[in-house]
Amino acid sequence: MPNLVHKILQNHLVAGELTPGSEIGISIDNTLMHDATGQMAMLQYEALDIPRVKTNRSVTYTDHNTLQIGFENMDDHHFLASACRKFGLYFSRAGNGICHQVNLERFSLPGQTLLGADSHTTTAGGVGMLAIGAGGLDIAVAMAGRPFYLPMPRVVKVTLTGQLPSWSAAKDVALELLRRMTVSGGRGTILEFAGDGLAGLSATERATIANMSIECGAFTAVFPSDEVTRRYFQAQKREADWREIQADPDAEYDDEMVIDLATVPPLVAKPHSPDNVVPVEEVHGLEVHQVAIGSCTNSSLQDMLKVARILEQGTVPPEVSLIIAPGSRQVLLDLTSCGALETMIKAGARIVETACGFCNGVGQAPRSQGVSLRTSNRNFPGRSGTADANLYLVSPETAAVSALSGQLRDPRSFGQPVQIDLPREFAVDDSLIVPPAQTNEEVEIVRGPNIAPLPLFEAMPDELAGEVLLCLGDNVTTDDILPAGAHILAKRANIPAISEFIFCKIDETFPQRARQAKTGFIVGGANYGQGSSREHAALAPRYLGVRAVIAESFARIHKFNLVNFGILPLEFVNPQDKDKLSQGEGLELINLHQALQSGGQIIVTDASGSLQVSTVLDVSPRLREVLLAGGTLNHTRKRAGK
Repeated sequence: MPNLVHKILQNHLVAGELTPGSEIGISIDNTLMHDATGQMAMLQYEALDIPRVKTNRSVTYTDHNTLQIGFENMDDHHFLASACRKFGLYFSRAGNGICHQVNLERFSLPGQTLLGADSHTTTAGGVGMLAIGAGGLDIAVAMAGRPFYLPMPRVVKVTLTGQLPSWSAAKDVALELLRRMTVSGGRGTILEFAGDGLAGLSATERATIANMSIECGAFTAVFPSDEVTRRYFQAQKREADWREIQADPDAEYDDEMVIDLATVPPLVAKPHSPDNVVPVEEVHGLEVHQVAIGSCTNSSLQDMLKVARILEQGTVPPEVSLIIAPGSRQVLLDLTSCGALETMIKAGARIVETACGFCNGVGQAPRSQGVSLRTSNRNFPGRSGTADANLYLVSPETAAVSALSGQLRDPRSFGQPVQIDLPREFAVDDSLIVPPAQTNEEVEIVRGPNIAPLPLFEAMPDELAGEVLLCLGDNVTTDDILPAGAHILAKRANIPAISEFIFCKIDETFPQRARQAKTGFIVGGANYGQGSSREHAALAPRYLGVRAVIAESFARIHKFNLVNFGILPLEFVNPQDKDKLSQGEGLELINLHQALQSGGQIIVTDASGSLQVSTVLDVSPRLREVLLAGGTLNHTRKRAGK
């Protein structure tokens, strides 16, 4: 009998069969993008020459590039707003909140599919959506009415039993998953949650867990839509959008994991990886310099009210900077009406904009060598904007208790757990969500000087000869390839400009060397490209002439982003062959057309032919056609006769 994932996939299946590992195509009901991924996605959609989006609903959010240090971000916002009105998308204005929080509140629909140009699109799985993060070009193609293709994942049942003990939170459940699975253990899977423990988790608590499923490498996570979900939709005044969807009682799964919630203590992810997880009590007493509460992981009203109740007990000491970013305008309005915002301010908190902000390195960088406790989802080196800072990921409760003491503190030492009451109805106000125009003829797209032309690439040649530009280790992140931060994010609509920052924290000479080489290759280890969905980490290297990445294995989203832009994601047949390749070495790949068409191995040689390294291209026949065409945009336009 079908599980929940299979039910949703079957209802949206347009190609393939639900056999793990085989390629399937699914129809997409809804899409999501924001002002760090939307500019390029919108330019790509425009290049497809389709007048109006063909999804049920597509939304663009303004939440990443809101620190206006120059004209670039406002250029992007006006471009996106006008393009949304013209092409049939809704536009969430700056100040309305973080895309995943607002989407959960106002646009989530149980049983439907959501494809988002952000890895944490998985958040919507907390209310029963099949929500998957992908590259911006994938979203552009989905808005054009084309299916989204993926290798059919294995479905892992995560059974939650019992109840969380006092002071343990949903964030601790997410960290427990990471402790068990690591940042790559969920690759090729979808996590489906079940068990009696679900009854004690609210919709936003489930969303927190679903949000961080991507950190395990999973496609996404899905919770059933049940009575808990219905109550959330009631409070959002959207009960008509709710539907029940659950797995059959005797549903089958590819694997199962059981977590007894009663055994989950307050946890912390230590620097510099989300899976470096230990109980908080092991690092109890660590001096803290900054506490940042918010992000798409933990910025709901429930989280914020618990923080406010804790902060009633004191004032933040002078050596600690407490940052609080409510997740949406709705949350901020509710905090204001009940007095919780006043409590936060009196305790010494700095209330910052309802945006991603500190999570993606836009503002609120810690001091040099500072310890920053954060309720966000990633603690990669340098992500905060301070290269030598140490980021610790914790629950809002642990963060608030620690902020008052100036030390990382086990919240169980604080006393009795706080109690809160959620309102029966939230402060619903959609006035900052701009609907599309009735007809696209009445809208002119606004293009400032920051909106550069879309780069187009040629088809795959039969032979590639170039230079090894960089050799890297395991778990290279998209932050390593192209860092976040205000000064870089502002150039997301300008590929020539942003390409100057590729690998800037690893080797500042990379862009110059890549241009000189004209054709280049990158060598990596296991799980290359983990982290954010930012397609610019593939698009900008392709602009610089990178034509192949040769690695032991790839993170899912980045692998498909490489294919989208005509870069070969090659995997070593023998991982030890990685040590045979060195920076500066000249390599050749020949007879590529035949290898791509036949699915055979691709042999990497040096100019003399004395070095031979066997690689495989582990993609579907359809993606081989995409690579031959030079990328998804070329392939899609060719099939549409354009």
